[in-house]
Amino acid sequence: MWKGNIPAELLYVTYGAVQFSAYRSVTHAFQSLPANRRLPDAAESFTSGALAGAISTTATYPLDLLRTRFAAQGSEKVYESLRASIKSIMQQEGFRGFFRGLGAGIAQVVPYMGLFFTAYEGLKIPLSDMSLPIGSGDACAGILASISAKTVVFPLDTIRKRLQVQGPTRSLYVHRNIPVYKGIVSTLSVILKQEGLRGLYRGLPVSLLKAAPASAITMWTYERTMALLEKVEGSTGS
Repeated sequence: MWKGNIPAELLYVTYGAVQFSAYRSVTHAFQSLPANRRLPDAAESFTSGALAGAISTTATYPLDLLRTRFAAQGSEKVYESLRASIKSIMQQEGFRGFFRGLGAGIAQVVPYMGLFFTAYEGLKIPLSDMSLPIGSGDACAGILASISAKTVVFPLDTIRKRLQVQGPTRSLYVHRNIPVYKGIVSTLSVILKQEGLRGLYRGLPVSLLKAAPASAITMWTYERTMALLEKVEGSTGS
């Protein structure tokens, strides 16, 4: 149940740091533009989220790939440790091996994070007056934004994970009948042909059960951290 937890923890911490730093930077860049040159609020949120997602995904993708490969291992170990996995991939697949499926990852995260932040920014104000145990509607907005965005782009997430377990170790994972996939379009075609449309949504309920509360906690924490930093900055400046 905890396979791949170490690279997953490293992924979440690093991804979050890069993502929110990029999101705030792009958002501030938009806000600094003259009023007549600015995009509509929804377009700014989508673009900021999409760019932040693309940057953070590219920066942390090797950790995402390692997490998926460790989770795909059975009782017969493909990789004995994190260090051994890095060494093995580098020797057998080269540096590019750490980025298998990156194209699908970018294709998935750009619309996902764009839609997520667009929905979140649009929902958090109307939901801000909600009376919740944790004190605001930020968490609820995060849940709703995550569910809607994740459902829309989930097929690309499935394709990304199928591509991540390709390579010389493909036949050693717990599912030894993993087909050979090459590229986003080819993988999509094979899944539709062999498994139908439902094949693209395998694991969606479990993914939503993970993503919804994670997004709620993340956005609740993010809003309060930003408010605290702005308060500290304001008191320091005064």
